[in-house]
Amino acid sequence: GVEPMRTLTCGPYTIELFVIESVCGIVYAVMDHQSAEEIWCLLKERGLALAAISGVDWNRELFPWSAPKAFRNGADFGGQASVLLNVLTRQIIPLTEKHLRCAPEFRGIAGYSLAGLFALWAVYQTDLFDRAASISGSLWFDGFLDFMRTNTPKAKLVYLSLGDREKEVKNPRLAVVEDCTVQAVELLRTQGVSTVFEMNRGGHFRDIPTRIERGIQELKEKIC
Repeated sequence: GVEPMRTLTCGPYTIELFVIESVCGIVYAVMDHQSAEEIWCLLKERGLALAAISGVDWNRELFPWSAPKAFRNGADFGGQASVLLNVLTRQIIPLTEKHLRCAPEFRGIAGYSLAGLFALWAVYQTDLFDRAASISGSLWFDGFLDFMRTNTPKAKLVYLSLGDREKEVKNPRLAVVEDCTVQAVELLRTQGVSTVFEMNRGGHFRDIPTRIERGIQELKEKIC
């Protein structure tokens, strides 16, 4: 496997920092170790640092507010994204960037599925990230489009993507994901945010590392 340059800990969270000599930007992403390794192999030599954050309770810490469960065997959604974001901005970012050899030209946040929902929500809360990638993001989440309509993002660039078969699910709450994502793209553009939208082939679980790599790469393309 590919080893991160640094493995850091911050409370219950582990941050794996993947970096090569020349860094023009850093992207923070909630993901597990295996995903981080696979994505870094695709990204290598691209002038980026990747800070992969694991140890996150996806069901509790990636939702901006509480909501009933969407899956029969799951738990209700915890609504503690603000707690995670607070740790990310105040502790994880300073700790991680001490290990970079130069100040990054940009700071991005990226995520897949629920982590994509978190990444997009985060840029409405803080100006620490000037770009975000929400890849197959869970934008079906109850009330999220209404939140977007009544708030202004602080990011300059947002990348959104979705699989063209993600709407083909039996769960009615998840089935609106394509409609919600298309509306989100229109909203962001109306708000003056440079927005890239890509439709990929397949359902939610197809080509995940490749889709994430595409999103992260798109964040870099616009500056370096």
